Amino acid sequence: MTPSALPLKSGLNFLIAAKRCEIDALRQLALTSALVNVTGRLVHGLQRERGLSNLFLGSQGTRFAEPRQQQIAECRATEAELRCCFDSLDTQAAHLGHGARLFSRIAYVLHGLDALPALRERIDTQAWTARETTEAYVRLIAGLIAVVFEAADSASDPAISRHLVALFNFMQGKEFAGQERAAGSALYASGRADSAGQQRLLHLIDSQERCLQVFKEFASDELATLWATADQDTVAARAELERMRRVLCTAADGSPIDANQSQPWFDCCSLRMDRMKTVEDRLADSLQRLCEHKTQAALAELKAFEGIHPAAVQPEDALSFFHDPVPDHVSGPGPAQGYGVQLDRSILDLVQDQSRRLQAISDELDTVRASLNERKLVERAKGLLMAHRNLSEAEAHKTLRQMAMNQNRRLIDVAEAVLSMAEVLPDRRR
Repeated sequence: MTPSALPLKSGLNFLIAAKRCEIDALRQLALTSALVNVTGRLVHGLQRERGLSNLFLGSQGTRFAEPRQQQIAECRATEAELRCCFDSLDTQAAHLGHGARLFSRIAYVLHGLDALPALRERIDTQAWTARETTEAYVRLIAGLIAVVFEAADSASDPAISRHLVALFNFMQGKEFAGQERAAGSALYASGRADSAGQQRLLHLIDSQERCLQVFKEFASDELATLWATADQDTVAARAELERMRRVLCTAADGSPIDANQSQPWFDCCSLRMDRMKTVEDRLADSLQRLCEHKTQAALAELKAFEGIHPAAVQPEDALSFFHDPVPDHVSGPGPAQGYGVQLDRSILDLVQDQSRRLQAISDELDTVRASLNERKLVERAKGLLMAHRNLSEAEAHKTLRQMAMNQNRRLIDVAEAVLSMAEVLPDRRR
């Protein structure tokens, strides 16, 4: 059959093609959500391993060796599972819109996982300090959480995107809680207060609350209530955590603190983090079910589309094309082009319904991604201050917040102003 003799594709053909693209995107999100689930479990394991490593180092290797080794064994098993998930990804899928960023994140994570045995050996021999150890684990965990961020940043369905933003911020808040556990464990185990460590604890506590606030904004009422209930479930445990925080944060620099409190501190923080993990698991499970529900609904719509048989069109039905509003996604600088007389009224209705739905999705995605974009800008501004003023991450964040309060402006506005001055900031690295 010559090309000119081939049947021309109708509007319905392209509507079906659009639905198939939507289904493919949802299936990719389902695979990503499964990856997020395993990533969350490894993050939780590494957070606990980090805390136990700090206790081990803080006690000069005299305590916590056995529980640390047990935790390492658990992390290795979860790491193997995550590597299998990575292997199952289609690295040839160039059509993935976020493939380059996602695969780059995974490459970074794999590099960190490959370096884990050497890190653990340095801890075994106490060749690294608790601070160096904490920073190494923080970098690896940040890489893992960045995989979740990439999933949230690339989601094309607003409901799934909101869920991923809630999950990402909850995981980030939990990571700050884990860093607090590790930093406090090192302080208690050392038996001496440290002003730099105290400032870091205050920064971590504040960072947790900010992330959890964003989580509440994007999570469903059910999941937000679940966390509120879990966080206040045991009043005595919460009160004990606040008491131990005050001890660490108010002791005079260099003054002695009770080293025997290192285990109670670790256990108290761990109880809170385990509760957070329960909520995180519910978030991950809800995300998986949401992806499945959306995919099944899209498949049902596709089946309905494929069952449509264009019938003969009455002239008045075809002419309705010129009287109805032009769908937003087909409007352009020139006149809209008609589909021809093969487009019956029911298909035109479907096209317009699809247009309205896509516009609603686009509007909601803009709202959801604003949170992620703000985070990107604030992180870039912090990195700029760290590089040009030789500040730590905590100091850079504190500087931005202080500038925002002094100028009575939002943090994001200050971050944008700092970035706009990148070329004139002095470089302290030279």
